[in-house]
Amino acid sequence: MWFYVQRIQIAYQVREAAAHDLPRGNFSDLYPRWLGTRELLLHHRDPYSSELTREIQQGYYGRALDPNRPSDPRDQQAFAYPLYVVFLLAPFAYMSFHTVQVIAFWGLLVFTVSSVLRWLQAANWRPSIWTTVTLIVLTLGSFPFVQALKLQQLTLLVAAALAASFALLVKGQFAFSGILLAICTIKPQLVLLVIAWLFLWTMGNIKKRWPLPAAFATTLSALMVGAELTYPGWIPRFIVALREYRQYTGGAETSLDTLLTPFLGRIVGALLILIVLALGWRLRKVEAGSSSFTLLIALVLAVTITAVPKVAPYNQLLLLPAVFFVVQRWVPLKDLPPASRALALVAVFTLIGPWIASGTLMVLSAFLPMELILKGWMTPLYMSVSLPPAIVAILVPHAISLWNQQSVSAV
Repeated sequence: MWFYVQRIQIAYQVREAAAHDLPRGNFSDLYPRWLGTRELLLHHRDPYSSELTREIQQGYYGRALDPNRPSDPRDQQAFAYPLYVVFLLAPFAYMSFHTVQVIAFWGLLVFTVSSVLRWLQAANWRPSIWTTVTLIVLTLGSFPFVQALKLQQLTLLVAAALAASFALLVKGQFAFSGILLAICTIKPQLVLLVIAWLFLWTMGNIKKRWPLPAAFATTLSALMVGAELTYPGWIPRFIVALREYRQYTGGAETSLDTLLTPFLGRIVGALLILIVLALGWRLRKVEAGSSSFTLLIALVLAVTITAVPKVAPYNQLLLLPAVFFVVQRWVPLKDLPPASRALALVAVFTLIGPWIASGTLMVLSAFLPMELILKGWMTPLYMSVSLPPAIVAILVPHAISLWNQQSVSAV
């Protein structure tokens, strides 16, 4: 996978950029956030301003985007995060961006290894050392991770914080879990459904679990007030930036929109979210660390990636709990009913397909001209859109079984 990204995907992008006069800069998703933080804290400039956006483009793309050039990218790379992200990046404001990139590379790598270990803790799964190492290696060799690390995406930080938050819940440390959950809201679209579900779950035993929402609300309030004191009036600016972001990136599109058309995708996505919330309410009394709780973590995150904008492979790292849930409870295919067997085969092929495709391209590159290999650069990515819905489909029978068990218990 690393060979594919470095020698095929990036090589193709460089060739296309040269052929069509497309800009190429540092292409680091961390750069807009870093420069916005630096300019706000050192010079008290508005990170959401159009002037700063143009300066960001000069670093990210190598030059400011020209609206008169139809071939220029649509993504403006504006500072479209909640302002309190600057508190996380403040220690790096005085460093050169090259130094920040080096620190980010190794830091995000360590965070991802940690997230694998924390997800295993959250699932109460203690596999052998070789199984654990295998899971880590496969994660670090997956396209979502390689893409996220190349782009230096803060999704890796959010994924690690979310994994640690759930691991703390299993240990009964509700307050610390709530603090990390609040930090995850630097990417609100990835945690809104998680927050809604955990609120329902808290209602199942509020005397014991109240520190979770209390710590979350206190931390989030502190972050927002601190941001307001740092730059008054940031919230309306952020809302405008978010609206513009959705327009120029097509951020309203989901995996379901791509697979089913936007109309059907929104309907199915809304139904999935309602089903998850209904199941969360029905199972609000389950204890953290139980099999039911693990299934809910996996299902909530899988539905988030499936039904919530936007389509970005690097966000699929949040499917790890779902993959671990299925692997931990794997049943030999011959023991499954025909329909479940077919579904499992489709899901497995969707998961391993990118590795097969990238491995094939790597082998062929030893015999065929690179110009010919580059024509197949999209092959490993064809199945990325269908992976989240496939994972949801695998989890649905488990959810139905759990719902039925609750019905029997109620009787």
